[in-house]
Amino acid sequence: MRVLQLIDSLDTGGSERVAVNLANALSAKIEASFLCATRKEGLLKKSLFNEVGYLFLEKKKTIDLKAIRLLNRFIKENGINIIHAHSSSFFLAVIAKFFNKNLIVLWHDHYGNSEFLSGRKSRMLQFCSKYFFHVFSVNRALEVWAKQNLRAKNISYLPNFASVDSHDASTVLNGNAGKRIVCLANLRSQKDHITLLDAFNNVLKFHPEWTLHCVGKDFNDNYSSQVKSKIKTLNIDESVFIYGSKPDVFNILTQCEIGVLSSKSEGLPVALLEYGLSNLAVVATSVGEVSSVVDNNFNGLVVKALSYEELSEALIFYIENDSIRNEYATKFSQHVKDNFSEQSQLNRVLEVYNKATH
Repeated sequence: MRVLQLIDSLDTGGSERVAVNLANALSAKIEASFLCATRKEGLLKKSLFNEVGYLFLEKKKTIDLKAIRLLNRFIKENGINIIHAHSSSFFLAVIAKFFNKNLIVLWHDHYGNSEFLSGRKSRMLQFCSKYFFHVFSVNRALEVWAKQNLRAKNISYLPNFASVDSHDASTVLNGNAGKRIVCLANLRSQKDHITLLDAFNNVLKFHPEWTLHCVGKDFNDNYSSQVKSKIKTLNIDESVFIYGSKPDVFNILTQCEIGVLSSKSEGLPVALLEYGLSNLAVVATSVGEVSSVVDNNFNGLVVKALSYEELSEALIFYIENDSIRNEYATKFSQHVKDNFSEQSQLNRVLEVYNKATH
């Protein structure tokens, strides 16, 4: 079994983390594990194990003949028999199958706007789906959507999993130890940092010594400008820090007490699982599979999306009740380790791979 994970970039997003985690984990389980970044490299390249074969295509357009030839040659030279395509890389995977008729294509659907599936553009995906042996959906809504809209015969829900990174602890956070809140999310409108900033502004009225730390790719676009403008407008720039992408995620998380996600749409956020592995108390919005991972008022706090009032109340509750905060953090950490471990998800992936090759 020789498997290639196919992903558009190696930026520090959720789907990219899953692709890298799978490639690394599989390197000790199968004959050979590979990863191909099609359009862009990024910080996650440093996370790849030495045992994982790597290819960068530098694909420039949808039909890039040079990239197609390079991928086809890599597949043949390395005897790859399975392509596990993530997100929008499915199209290139299907093209590769046209040149390698025995190649098995699986698709991993990480679609982040699963709260708004009615507006999803899917004509090309529907066409390509007849060539998929299996579809993995990262939440139940996507699984239902795939069964209703795609032509693949095999579709299943596969929760994400997180792995602890091994990068040097190079990042030192601002603010006071013991009083830090972290938001691990790329600066994208779906992640709704605006609501988070309004909520944190309210927190500062009661607890001005606490700080908020936003870690994730800054695309320096219109949304990024909105977020930075909001920080200045609220006059909270001495309490809110934006770091951009960082490779040493777990080093960063261990410097914090509370992990927050304010998204208005999600699948199953890898960041949430990483909070659990880092023993953080979590606050997240009730979108995607969040409520199936976080048990409200038992191992974490779940609030309504787009509600800065509820988010603010949850953060203040944690700050003012550190014993409950620590209790929830311990419970959530154990829950993630028991139910979203690398090994349990890897077994499910390998089961599908085995069916595909026999």
